[in-house]
This record gives sequence, structure tokens and C-alpha cells, in this order.
Amino acid sequence: MLRMPAPVRGLGMADATQALEICGRDPVSNVFVAARILEGGLTGGRNSVLGYDRGGRTGLCWTSANVVPVEVSSDMVEPLAAKVVKRRAWASSLFGPVDQVLPLWEVLAPQWGPPREVRRNQPVMTIRSAPSVLGVPIDTAVRPATPEELDLVVPAAAAMFTEEIGYPPFRGSDRAYRLSVGALVRDGRSLVRIENGEVIFKADIGSVALDVAQIQGVWVHPRWRGRGLAVPAMAAVVEHVLRHVAQTVTLYVNDFNMPALATYRHVGFVQTGTFATVLL
Repeated sequence: MLRMPAPVRGLGMADATQALEICGRDPVSNVFVAARILEGGLTGGRNSVLGYDRGGRTGLCWTSANVVPVEVSSDMVEPLAAKVVKRRAWASSLFGPVDQVLPLWEVLAPQWGPPREVRRNQPVMTIRSAPSVLGVPIDTAVRPATPEELDLVVPAAAAMFTEEIGYPPFRGSDRAYRLSVGALVRDGRSLVRIENGEVIFKADIGSVALDVAQIQGVWVHPRWRGRGLAVPAMAAVVEHVLRHVAQTVTLYVNDFNMPALATYRHVGFVQTGTFATVLL
């Protein structure tokens, strides 16, 4: 009998164009993986991206500390999951479109479960119009952080991570975490408002690809919550991104975070999809 080639393989630089084309089927949902590819995720023989290709049907799966499916249909789930498990004994999370993440997790769960938490309904919010045009006030004090302000940004970033995930982003030395936050600051991707030497608002431009920018790490200092800071500050972030970075701004948010949902809707975001996240 003729042996059929395996439908799943690790991708390399020669596959970058096709991989980005697959991401481009839904640039908003797939911006995270597209950005990692553009940042070199296919270099160095790491094969962080798995590709499925059979009978003209193609999909991807980012396989690193996070596992993120891209355009994965039901027939791709089991072969991709089998390869993911061979490559990784563990991941910190799975996230992406709910109709891809939950079937993938169902197959991975016997190997990686139980999860710490499954967030099944995370609205994907998107905006393409400047909030100022929509009549939303803009906080002119929000701006990119400077490298000299890294010591102020790191505690704010760590506080946001701890609130969102449930545990701190580092134990012991903060060196690796500082490098990660510092890279965002150095690239002008960490926007802040600072008052009296303290970050009171922060948002990061976490992923940029395919003319889409994904915002992450949005945080308001607890002492400043409920004082009307979030809407104009977030509007300032969107204005900055639309002017300097990409024509589409997106983020995803937990459905139980009602204040955040209200803020994003006030700024002008609308829901364009639904994500799910499995925290391990």
C-alpha cells in the first residue's frame, strides 16, 4: 500500500508566506500567531508552528508556552493534538476562537488536565474608527512609557498579570519578566499614564500583524478605579494605535468583567468573535 504523508509537520521559514496567508483568513482572531511568525517564530529549527495540510485543507497551531489554534476544523483536531503532546509535556494555556480551543482541549485534557480554569466566553472586541470621531473624550496624559520608567511599569504589569491570571508572573528573580516588559517599553508598545511617580493606567500593544494590533495588559490602579479614568485612557490607546500602528484594534475580555466590557463599548469597540482560554 502507498503510504500517505503525515498531515501535520513542523513549519520552517520556507512556509512563512503560506502560514501568514492562513492567518489572514481571519486577521483579528489570528493576529497573535501572525505576529509571532513575523517576529521569527519559524526560525532556528524550533518548529513552534505546526501545520496541517491534507487535500487542500490547511490549518496551524502555535505550540510554545501557549497553544493557539489557527483555522483548525474538526478533522484537524486529533492529528494536531497528537503532535502537540509529542512536542510538549505541558503549556501554560490554550487560547483562541472558542470553536477551536474547546475541541482541542477535549483531546489534550487526558494528557494535560485538570485545568486551573476554563474561560469559555471571552468576547473579542474590535474597533476601526477613532474614538474622537465618535465623540469619546481622549486622555492626553496617556503616552508610550520610556525606558527610564521601566521601574515604574514593571510593578504595574505584574499587578495586572496577578489579578488576571491568579498568580504572580515570576517567583524569585524578576530578571526574565523585566526583559519581557522592557521589550514592550523599548518598542513603544507600553502606553501609560503616570501620576506622582506611579503608573495609574497601563495598556500594551501585544501583537501586531496583518494591519491588526491586539491590546493586552489593560490595567487601572485600584485607587483610581471608579473615577472615570478608564474610558478616556483607553480611547487614547486606540487613537495612538490607529494613528501609528495599525488600522484595526482588537482585544479580548472575560465575560464576567463587566466594568471592562462597559469601558470598551463606551470607547466604540464592538464584539466580532468569541475566544476561550484554558489556564493550566
